[in-house]
Amino acid sequence: METGLKRANEIIQTQHLAADDPGAIAAAAALIQQGSLVAFPTDTVYGIGANAFDGDAVMRLFNVKGRPLDKGIPILLAELNDIHQVALDIPDAAMAMIEQFWPGPLTLIVPKRPDLPAIISPNNGIAVRIPDCDVARRTISAAGGVVAASSANRSGHPPAVSGIDALADLKGLVAAVLDDGISPGGVASTIVDCRGHTPMIVRQGPISASMLSLAAT
Repeated sequence: METGLKRANEIIQTQHLAADDPGAIAAAAALIQQGSLVAFPTDTVYGIGANAFDGDAVMRLFNVKGRPLDKGIPILLAELNDIHQVALDIPDAAMAMIEQFWPGPLTLIVPKRPDLPAIISPNNGIAVRIPDCDVARRTISAAGGVVAASSANRSGHPPAVSGIDALADLKGLVAAVLDDGISPGGVASTIVDCRGHTPMIVRQGPISASMLSLAAT
């Protein structure tokens, strides 16, 4: 199924891909690698993915969401080793939380590699996580192990928790929606900034402060 929206004399066709169809994940990953935007499921909510190393693709993600440029775009990883593509000097506190909570709904802000597109974050940090979702990780892996991703919704709209939600909000704005039904979490991840001496919770989510405190002891 395809839907179209005319925008600035251009009709953007949005493919609706069933995640269990043969070739759907490979097709979604190829679109991301080519610089297009693709909505796909995670363990929390659906995300819009872009090629993290393509500054133009990341800018399109900002524009589609209506997201201010001073709010960085997080990075989703397929495997832990992929973190070295986007980050360096991972703090010990971050590694302890990674060992406890990844894959899962915990996003960590760590020092970013200087060769990433500057637009991806407004400072020296990059937000990273590994989702606990097979379809997401297979898609990210096929796209190179690293995907810049923000929740699949336009700013001011609720995050999409299903492929149908993502299609309704983003049709004509993204190249494809990879649909795997309803995301099991339904709540955006907890975000912790690990760059300082003491990790700080930036956004409350499924992993609570008490859970993080217990992990640190």
